[in-house]
Amino acid sequence: MKLGNSYLIGLLTLIVPFTSVFGQQQKPNVVLIYVDDLGYGDLGSYGAAKIKTPNLDALASDGIRFTNGHATAATCTPSRYSLMTGNYPFRQTGTGILPGDAKLIIPQDKVTLPKVFKQAGYQTAVIGKWHLGLGDQVDKDWNGSIKPGPLEVGFDYSFIFPATADRVPTVFLENHDVLGVDHNDKIVVSYTQKVGNEPTGKENPDLLKMKNSPNHGHDNTIVNGIGRIGWMSGGKEAKWVDEELTLTFADKAIHFIQDHRQIPFFLSYNATEPHVPRMPATMFKGKSGLGYRGDAILQLDYTVGQLVKTLKDNQIYENTIIIFSSDNGPVLDDGYDDGAVTQLNGHNPFGPFSGGKYSAFEAGTRVPFFITWPKMIKKGTTSDALVCQVDLLSSFASFFNVKYNADEAVDSQNLWKSFTGKDLVGRAHLIKSSGTLSVLEGNFKYIKAGKGAKRNSLVNIELGNDEVDQLYDLSIDKGERNNIAESNPQKVMELKAILEKELRK
Repeated sequence: MKLGNSYLIGLLTLIVPFTSVFGQQQKPNVVLIYVDDLGYGDLGSYGAAKIKTPNLDALASDGIRFTNGHATAATCTPSRYSLMTGNYPFRQTGTGILPGDAKLIIPQDKVTLPKVFKQAGYQTAVIGKWHLGLGDQVDKDWNGSIKPGPLEVGFDYSFIFPATADRVPTVFLENHDVLGVDHNDKIVVSYTQKVGNEPTGKENPDLLKMKNSPNHGHDNTIVNGIGRIGWMSGGKEAKWVDEELTLTFADKAIHFIQDHRQIPFFLSYNATEPHVPRMPATMFKGKSGLGYRGDAILQLDYTVGQLVKTLKDNQIYENTIIIFSSDNGPVLDDGYDDGAVTQLNGHNPFGPFSGGKYSAFEAGTRVPFFITWPKMIKKGTTSDALVCQVDLLSSFASFFNVKYNADEAVDSQNLWKSFTGKDLVGRAHLIKSSGTLSVLEGNFKYIKAGKGAKRNSLVNIELGNDEVDQLYDLSIDKGERNNIAESNPQKVMELKAILEKELRK
């Protein structure tokens, strides 16, 4: 049988994914879009009807959409730690939610996700939120070179803010340096006591353009009319404006793509939406009808659309892997009176699940998770495979044949077949850290007994804690309402044993 040239070229491309018959480099570009506090039910592609997310929905339909995709934790820093290191967050102390002046928590002498790409010959960049610490100590000079940071753990370029938008310092860092530093107006940051004479939300509530919710801690230094966590003085020219944050990050990401369109690159675009304080650009304010939280999601959708357009305009979309996910589940009132609760209007960010951010229940870690790669992944695929962000490191390392030591990335599994739609099962089990530990295996969910509070009254979210072991069959009880531990002691013992084995690693 005589085969046509196009068939042979396609066959060789599948056999040797990095090199075509013409000897040209065929490594796929990779764009990770990692968002902040987005819930399972916040996108049209995951069932949302009250908000329109056409760009994200189109992207999800262009590849594989996971219904059982997870972060490792229900808060940001631990999830980001796992994504970077391939380790569950409970394996290292100090991986809780970090203040803005924290030291770097990512080991410099171990494998990381960006290091895998660097070893494979990629240019790497992180743009957006960081929240993994900077420097080798808490006390640091924000007016000089700040390192170690992203560059020391695998990125060639970084344009970030240090922690979250509701924490000081509210500044951009490009590589090692804060932008706009004026040595006659030095930046001073503290999380223990007030510094300088800047007004605070506690002392000057009349200066706030968005009121704080009580007892959340957003009553320290006011920047751009918004109360923050922590105190900051100086740096007048360095402080960013909230309404310009996302468009600034998007512009940097677009230029990175354009500048590297002819070489393989890995871009981690760490969006801030819809984390508080939600202060979207004017073009999105009031457009969702769901308060500033909904407007922020519209802004996110628009930004993703611009990134995709850039890839298409530069004719590299077909061979670009785009991974989209969130660092944890949703929260509505997380410290600011921004209409997220009063203007919810029937929108359900939590989908069919209970809990949310901070919670051991499913809405804390089960998040939107989809991957597109037009060249290799079949469009319109939906997968129920159990997958986790911690597995990206091992999966890409396997794909690139990058080796690392046995004591590194110990929790990351090679799920390349699941991520590309060839396997619909995924992990055998997953350990999740959300205050208390839980184990997900098939349809069964075990939550370890603990004495923590059952509800976070500040954010009105059930935390999933109980003084007795909990077991749920998620195939019939997605809301985790019927604890069947007492009637299924054998299954409880099995899942307990899995957890104890993982803790001994």
